Amino acid sequence: MAKKYEHVKKPEWLKVKINTNKSYNRLKTLMREKNLNTVCEEAKCPNIHECWSERQTATFMILGDTCTRGCRFCAVKTGLPNELDWGEPERVAESVEIMGLKHVVVTAVARDDLKDGGAAVFAETVKAIRRKMPSTTVEILPSDMKGDYQSLYTLMEGDPDIFNHNIETVRRLTKKVRAIAMYDRSLQLLERVKEIAPDTPTKSSIMVGLGETKEEIIETMDDLRAHKVDIMAIGQYLQPTKAHLNVDRYYHPDEFTELKAIALSKGFKHCEAGPMVRSSYHADEQVNERSAQRRINYMKGYESQGERLEKFDF
Repeated sequence: MAKKYEHVKKPEWLKVKINTNKSYNRLKTLMREKNLNTVCEEAKCPNIHECWSERQTATFMILGDTCTRGCRFCAVKTGLPNELDWGEPERVAESVEIMGLKHVVVTAVARDDLKDGGAAVFAETVKAIRRKMPSTTVEILPSDMKGDYQSLYTLMEGDPDIFNHNIETVRRLTKKVRAIAMYDRSLQLLERVKEIAPDTPTKSSIMVGLGETKEEIIETMDDLRAHKVDIMAIGQYLQPTKAHLNVDRYYHPDEFTELKAIALSKGFKHCEAGPMVRSSYHADEQVNERSAQRRINYMKGYESQGERLEKFDF
């Protein structure tokens, strides 16, 4: 039986620097005023203070705060979901504008109760952000929508700058770690995106420390590349509560450096790997040249009109 570390003091490299400056506090207040959810808070992301304080990236969680699945690694609550809120896309866009974000990640709880898995709300959210803040690049991170690929076409109507879907773990551990989701279905979803929008970068992430082997991690890299995935993130699994899966072991930062080198050698265009790395970490750096240029062009447009790029003293 694998040794468990749930009661062992976390290593030094897993300590998070807390920075609750003015931007962080105002952003938290704004989220409550707009009645919005963020995966940064709900999933207890260790990078929330860094991202919110710098106002570069935020991850909005749409479709409510209650997931229809009960994955054994995730801190988001599970239960009967709320009714759809069609005012949510506009509130997200308004918040993006107020915050002046460079890059936005739009994710959601799994909504297996909906025929399209929430794809229409996803698409409308991206469109609303485009209308309010055309200079902001947008990444979407949906569930697998139970393999309903017709919904994928709806999802892509917003023309996201990055399509992200997390495979989460290696093939052998999928049933233990994820609820309902399937390893091969996730791979197929990522590949279908390339068929619909060949120029849109695709991205996926895995957690380590759940009992996988190095060979299995490399096999997962190969599977993702075989399905044309461009970007990969690798981070340490941290047990959110005692009710969740135990940590099998903590990877040293040097091991993450090695895994990143291996991923890049496999042909990934970008890889983030480290103890605190999560799917959205440094996401603004991962857009492709087309999206980055579009962002630059809009920013130049603001400058030519003599407008302040920092529109709000946030």
